[in-house]
Amino acid sequence: MDLQSLSVGQRIGLLLKALDGAQRTNEALARCSDGEEMLEVLLDASKKLGLGLTRQDLKTTPPIRDWIWWKNKEALLTIGDSKPRYQQDANPARAASQAKADPQTDRQTGLAPGAALERKKFLGLF
Repeated sequence: MDLQSLSVGQRIGLLLKALDGAQRTNEALARCSDGEEMLEVLLDASKKLGLGLTRQDLKTTPPIRDWIWWKNKEALLTIGDSKPRYQQDANPARAASQAKADPQTDRQTGLAPGAALERKKFLGLF
């Protein structure tokens, strides 16, 4: 069976099964200082297994995508917004065009400097 004919999700699943118990590969992943180094180790493992995964496949498919964000110390969720990180960043072109259109806006809030943020009510759990 040609492994490269499988879907990306299935090939990622096979990679994860191969990593389970692979002590040297797991130690190499643990020694990586950032997500890019992790990608190199994972691409090498994919190549050895004949899975044909690309850097983009690994960057965009969970759970490896989440491992890379964690290694880069990037949040998976932003407090106050229930959207997962990959949905928040789904359209980077739109965010870039908004920043170019109004360079005076705050990059984090999208508001003009000094503009008040709308407060959300928290009803609490008690």
